[in-house]
Amino acid sequence: MTDPAKVSTALTDLMLASHVAALEELPRMVADAADAVGLHEVAFFLVDLQGVVLREVTGRGPDAGADGLTLPVDGTVAGLAFQRVDLVTEPDRGGERDRLRWWTPVTDGVERLGVLRADTAEDDEATRDALRSVASMVALLLLSKRAYSDSYARLIRTVPMTVAAEMQWHLTPPSAFAGRATTIAAVSEPAYEVGGDAFDYAVSADTLHLSLFDAMGHDATAGLTANMAVATCRNARRQGADLVQASQAVEDALTGQFGHSRYVTGILADLDLRTGQLAWINRGHHLPVLLRAGRWSHQLHCPPAGPMGPELGLPVTVRREQLQPGDRIVFYTDGIVEARDADGEEFGLRRFIDFIVRHHADALTVHETLRRLVHAVLDHHHGQLDDDATVLITEWRDPDQDGLTP
Repeated sequence: MTDPAKVSTALTDLMLASHVAALEELPRMVADAADAVGLHEVAFFLVDLQGVVLREVTGRGPDAGADGLTLPVDGTVAGLAFQRVDLVTEPDRGGERDRLRWWTPVTDGVERLGVLRADTAEDDEATRDALRSVASMVALLLLSKRAYSDSYARLIRTVPMTVAAEMQWHLTPPSAFAGRATTIAAVSEPAYEVGGDAFDYAVSADTLHLSLFDAMGHDATAGLTANMAVATCRNARRQGADLVQASQAVEDALTGQFGHSRYVTGILADLDLRTGQLAWINRGHHLPVLLRAGRWSHQLHCPPAGPMGPELGLPVTVRREQLQPGDRIVFYTDGIVEARDADGEEFGLRRFIDFIVRHHADALTVHETLRRLVHAVLDHHHGQLDDDATVLITEWRDPDQDGLTP
C-alpha cells in the first residue's frame, strides 16, 4: 500500500527543489519522486492547443519533447483519461501483469494541461490518491514554468503560429475556470492564425466580468485592435468603470489609435455570483444564448449600440437577466455559425446550440464539449476556417462542479 506520509514528504521535497529548476528538469525530478512512493515508469504529456494530441515532456530538445511519444486524444486510453477527467487503467498488458498502467489527468483546477502515466503494483484508494497528488503537483510545476518557457510553447504547437495569434494567446486568460459558483469554458480557432477574436473574464469579489470581442479583419492589425480592446476594457473596469463606461473607453482608445478605420463588435457582461443576475450590453455583436435545464434555449435580446470604433453615437442599453442555478450563457463570434460546407450550407446557430445541448446530455464537461464542437465546425468547413471562431460559455451554480476535477 502506498504510504500517504511518504507521498506528502516526496511532493514537498519536489516542490522545494523545483524553485530553481527549469521545465527541462521536471521529467527526471517527477519520475524520481514518484518512483520513491511506488509509482513507476512515470511520464507526463501536454495537450496541444487544439486538443488533438498529447505530447510527452522528455526534457530534451528545443521543445523539451525530443524522442517522446505523441498520442491522439481520440481513440487512446490516455486520451480517454483526458476527456473524462478521470483515472483510467489500460487493459491487460500481456507479460506485464504484475503492474497496472494508469493514466491520470493533469489539471489546474479545471484547465486540462495533459495526462500523467504511471505503473503501480496495486489498485487501492491510497494508490489512486497518490496518483492524483502527483498529477496535481505536476500541474503546479508546469504552470510555474510555462510563462517563461519557449520549450513549453513549442511543445503544445503542431504548426507555426502567426504574429497576431502569438499576441492573442499571450493576452488570453486560461480556457477553463471553476470557482465562486461559476464554471467557464472558452475556445478560439484557428488556434495558430486567430487574429481578430478575443475573450476575457475575471472574478472580483462576488462579480464575474465577461467580455468577447470580434475585430474587423483577420491580420496583425486585427490582432492589435482586439488586444487593445481587451486591455482597455480591463484597465477601465479595474478603475471602477461600469459596462457602458468600459465600452466607451474601448471606443475612445480605438479611435485615438486608428481613427475610424478599425472597429470591434463585442459583448460586455457582469454576473453577480451571489444572486445570479446577469447585466450585459451589446456593441454590434451576435446576441448571447441562454441554455436552461440542459435542453431549453433562447436568445437574449438587447438593442444594438453599434460597434466600438465608428462613433455612431447610438445609446448603449444595459440589459438584465435573472439566471437560475445551472443556467449557461453562450457568447460566440460569427466564425462558428457562418462556417460553410462544400455545398455552401452554414453550420448555423441551431446546429451550434443543438451540439452543446446534446453533449451536455451525454454528461461531458463543458470543456470537452467545446473541444469536440470546434472539431465539428472544422470538419464542416473542410478543416480550414475563413474567419475566427470563438465561444465563451459561463455556467452559474453548476451542480456538478465538484466532478470537474479528478
